[in-house]
Amino acid sequence: MITRAALTRRLRHLPTALAASGVGLVVAALAGLVFQGPVGAAGAAAGVGLVSVGYVLSHLIVAWADAVNRKMVLPVGLTVYSVKFILLGIWLAALKETGWAGLNPMAFSMVGAVIVWTTAQAVWTWKARIPYVEIEPN
Repeated sequence: MITRAALTRRLRHLPTALAASGVGLVVAALAGLVFQGPVGAAGAAAGVGLVSVGYVLSHLIVAWADAVNRKMVLPVGLTVYSVKFILLGIWLAALKETGWAGLNPMAFSMVGAVIVWTTAQAVWTWKARIPYVEIEPN
């Protein structure tokens, strides 16, 4: 059985990445508002939100796989990321067919959100004290 503590230990980076995404959401929404009005702001905010939700779900699934069997991390991680990017691509293609004006701000903010999330996670990792040997609590 996987304990909450086991998952929490594997997801310590999430608050930092989510905080950075929150800042990115505000910046993206303001940029969307300036360049394309309320529709642009909504599209930009939706793009950051989609990326953030996708990353959180991915990290939860990979953390679960790590807690179950470390050998599952790579195949589960690659599968989750592949499925996520395929679904996001299908979502953007479907929105393109509608002619929605917020599509471009959404797409640009998705790219920005990926950069922000990845940078925040990398900085957290560089600064974190992560033992190379897992020490189980008594």
